[in-house]
Parts: sequence; C-alpha cells; structure tokens
Amino acid sequence: MENAEQNEFRANRLSNLARLQELGYAPFGSAFERTGRLAEIRAGFEEEAPVRAAGRMITIRNMGKTIFADLHDGSDRFQLFLNKKQLGDAPFEALRWLDVGDHIGVEGKLFVTRTGEQTIRVEQWTLLGKALLPLPEKWHGLRDVEARYRQRYLDLVANPEVRATFDKRIAMLRQIRAFLAGRGFSEVETPMMQPQPGGAAAKPFVTHFDALSTDMYLRIAPELYLKRLLVGGFDKVFELNRNFRNEGLSRTHNPEFTMLEIYEAYTDVRGMMQLVEDLILHVADTVFGTRKVGTESEPIDLTPPWREVAYHELIKEKMGGEWFTLPREQARERAAALDLEIDPAWSHLEITHEIYEKTIEQTLQQPTFVTRFPAELVPLAKTCPDDSAVVDVFELEIGGKEIAPAYSELNDPLEQRKRFEQQVGPDAQRVDEAFLTALDHGMPPAGGMGLGIDRLMMVLSGIDAIRDVILFPQLKPKTG
Repeated sequence: MENAEQNEFRANRLSNLARLQELGYAPFGSAFERTGRLAEIRAGFEEEAPVRAAGRMITIRNMGKTIFADLHDGSDRFQLFLNKKQLGDAPFEALRWLDVGDHIGVEGKLFVTRTGEQTIRVEQWTLLGKALLPLPEKWHGLRDVEARYRQRYLDLVANPEVRATFDKRIAMLRQIRAFLAGRGFSEVETPMMQPQPGGAAAKPFVTHFDALSTDMYLRIAPELYLKRLLVGGFDKVFELNRNFRNEGLSRTHNPEFTMLEIYEAYTDVRGMMQLVEDLILHVADTVFGTRKVGTESEPIDLTPPWREVAYHELIKEKMGGEWFTLPREQARERAAALDLEIDPAWSHLEITHEIYEKTIEQTLQQPTFVTRFPAELVPLAKTCPDDSAVVDVFELEIGGKEIAPAYSELNDPLEQRKRFEQQVGPDAQRVDEAFLTALDHGMPPAGGMGLGIDRLMMVLSGIDAIRDVILFPQLKPKTG
C-alpha cells in the first residue's frame, strides 16, 4: 500500500475511533470472557443456546436495519446477525463506525438462517480493538512476495492456505513430541549460547557476554551437549532446537532454522534408520493423512521400503566406475565439464563432494538413505567395521533435499581427539576439551540423528521455498 493511501485510510479510521469514543466505546477494550473459540461453538451448536464470542470482523454487510458480519478468531469463521430492534437504536447506530478488521465481543443466541447458515443473533456487542489500517482485500494490497514475509500477520489473516500451512507445522511438532515420548525419549534443553561452536562444520554467529567478558557463539548444533547427557545416564534424549549458521540465504537455507536432534544409547545408525522412517510415516499419516506427498510434477511416495545406496555408488553412477582412481587434475577437468566451479586447490575428495552436493543430491526425489560417506567428511561418527575409509552414517534425502543425517556415534575419546586435531589443524584452541573430558568418563555406543523440521515441512506439504514454512524468515533489512 502506498504511504499516501495508507495515511488516508488511517485518518478515516482515526475519525471513526473518535466517534466511537464520543459514544462511550473504549477503542482498545479489556478482556472478554468467551463461551469458547468459534470452532468449539460450532462443534457444540444448539439452536437458541446463549453464547459469548470474540474475534475480528472480516466482512460487514449493511442492509439498513440489519447488518450481517463475519467474525473470525483464528479457529473458525462465524456469521453474526445484528438487528436494530434487537440491539436498540444507540448500539445499532454505533455499528456504522466499525471497520473491517476491528475486534469485537458479542453476546447472543445461536440460530440457523433460512439459507442454512449457523449464526449468532447478537444482543450486545463491545469494541475490543480498533484496527487503524485495513486488511488487504483478497491479498490485492500485497502483491509483493517479500511484503508477505515482512507482514506475515497480514498474510495469515488474508490467506487461509498460509494459515493452514502453519497449523500443520504446529500439528507436526505436536505429533513428533508425542511419538518420541511414546518411545521413551526425554525432551531436554541445551545452551543456545556456547563458549565454543561445535557439532557441525559451519560459520557461527558471534556475540559477547559482558558479565563474563568473553565472546560467545550462537549454537550451530546441540550435538556435543546432548552427548554429554548420554555420558550422564540419559539413554534416550531429544531436543527440538533452534540452530544458527552465519551462511547464505536460499530456497532451502535460512540462517536460523529448527532441528530435531535425537540420541539413543546402545543402538547405531540402523536404529536411527528405522526410527526416522517410523517417525516421518507417523507424521504423514496423522497430520497430512497421506503417504503420497510432494507436488503434482514431482510426487513423492513415502511407502516403505526406502532405497539405501552407498555414497561411492552414486558417484560412480554419475562419473563412471573409474572415478576414484582418476588423478586429481583429470577429476577436476571432468567436474568442470559439469559447469561446476572447482577451486584448483581442492583435493579429490572436495571435488567429489561438490559433485555430490551440486549434481546428485537434488535428483534423489524418493526417500533414499545415502550411506558410507568418506570418513574425512564426518569427524563425529564411527568408521564402518569393514572399511575404515568410510563412516557408518546415512543422509536421508527426500525431494532432492537432505532431511536427516544420522551416525553410529564415535564414543572413543582417543580417536575423537585425533580427528578433532586433524580437523582444526594448527588452531589447537578450537579443540573442545570439555567435550573430550566428558568422553573420557565413558560414553555408551549410540545412534544419533538430526532431522531438519523446516525441510521436512517443505517436503510433506509440497512447498519449495523454506521461507514459506517459517513464520518470520530472515530478510534483508528494509531501507528508505
């Protein structure tokens, strides 16, 4: 909405506010006791039953001595019947100064109109909150996609499909918690500010803790704290957490995102494989009501069994059976032929993983467990018993997106120290000594997994932009 037009609307509504004040209506009223939410009133509908309801007026239809309006409270929409004879002259005349978007409370009785619509016959009304700016009319007032993200509150009011998406996300989180609780997992909380970032390879956000006179980091993963809990005797733990990575924005990346992190003692990556399959199927069944998800052009069938394939096999399918024996320079040339930007200093492994991430991962539409990754890529996982060059892990790919990595967790403190030191090189102060001390006290063998909630929501709802499943996604600050 242009500023001039917005100012005109606001001025008109301020004038209406003043009129209402003159008539004794406080424009920003107090608490209003309700019989229930509108959805509950509809569910228990009984003609002539007295009700008290509150919500936002989203339509007003003035028919002279009668006004029909639609009330919405976030749970449902309900029709109101306001009649001059029923209300009295003064309360009815005051209705003319109400605007679409205002919040009101009503008291009356239920009835069914001649057209069969359940309705509240209003006997009294009160103003609860005056809206000084109008709602967008069928979203015509906010064509700009970015404006929808910046003013998500309007998006939610004007677009029922958007509200339905977030209702499903809320239901998904509720079902995840119920599923894990039913399997004996304990939900825990670990620090979001950490003295040392760890548990993943990512650039952290840095802040400063004045009271301790030290720099702190917003967590990139809760992994190292959750493993401390395994040492402390929690055998099944999970955390639904916010992680922060100071990296790029894209259709599948937001710097602040939601992750489900799970650890279970005395199991391994196979246990995690079965757990994530059961969990996703439970969410698909209970929240979405189907195992056929995705989009019409790229459908996804969640029906088991899910494919399992080794990382090296996918690379060979793409690059040829001799790929891993090629000299680095020849590998670089072949990768460049795929229109990939390859740094001349990259190792053969770095070239290989760039091929995987940029040309293979997005082709894995149906649920696929990619297993046996090169050990150098995953410093926190156990190596495979039959080959120490690869680790006992999987990445679950669905809809061309990494949904969940899982490991047979490394619980050998001596090997873990060696890998940390290799990872940080000469910067020895980056080795997490507190975590290694915890491992020295004895961590049980365990399976661990991270499940990206935002991406899972994208896959199950057929949405291709992460900003559409996050209520308030990160945006560049608006200037001017």
